[in-house]
Amino acid sequence: MLPFQNPHRVYCAGPLFNPAERRQMVEIADALAREGFEPWVPHRDGMEFAEVHPYLIDQGFDATTIGQLLHEAVFALDVYQVVLGCGALVANLNGRVPDEGTVSETAMAYILGKPIVLFHEDVRSMISGRHNPLVVGLTGFETVRDVDQLGPALRARIAELQPQCDHQYPCPPHLAAPLARGEKLWAELSKMGDERPCAAVSETILELFHSETVVEPK
Repeated sequence: MLPFQNPHRVYCAGPLFNPAERRQMVEIADALAREGFEPWVPHRDGMEFAEVHPYLIDQGFDATTIGQLLHEAVFALDVYQVVLGCGALVANLNGRVPDEGTVSETAMAYILGKPIVLFHEDVRSMISGRHNPLVVGLTGFETVRDVDQLGPALRARIAELQPQCDHQYPCPPHLAAPLARGEKLWAELSKMGDERPCAAVSETILELFHSETVVEPK
């Protein structure tokens, strides 16, 4: 696999659980775009669980099993984007504690040696004014507090690491399946353009992730 083939495409990781958090993630993406990067934000550029799940429930699918299926789709898509789709990552640590998904995505990028920048402007912290060392240690204990400095900080990190676009990693067997399914899902979503109607997204997910455990609509 080629984790660095898109060096200026940036995965924007962060909490997305309310309108304010989603707006801030778009603000982060816009700041990176102004610096010449191509940001990828899960809720804006991928798919939203909160929209697809109720649509499928309205179609008569069982809520519990559909929820599990959508979780599998979200996992595959995000893992694909972190590992192969994007060559760098910016993580938003704002909040009482960092978002769990953000920590997982950042750790994946770190293991692969991808350029990472941590953004934190929140006054809250976990340990006596400091962050969890297992999170901030991923960037040498450096964080960025000004959203407009994210681009320059990431550019400096890329220059420091000098990732090679053609550098290949052996793909671990357990990673092959989610990467393949995530790549297929992303290809289908990309064909839909920016609108991505719930009906079309739902049909694609059912086709790619449907299993015998899914209860058919009544």
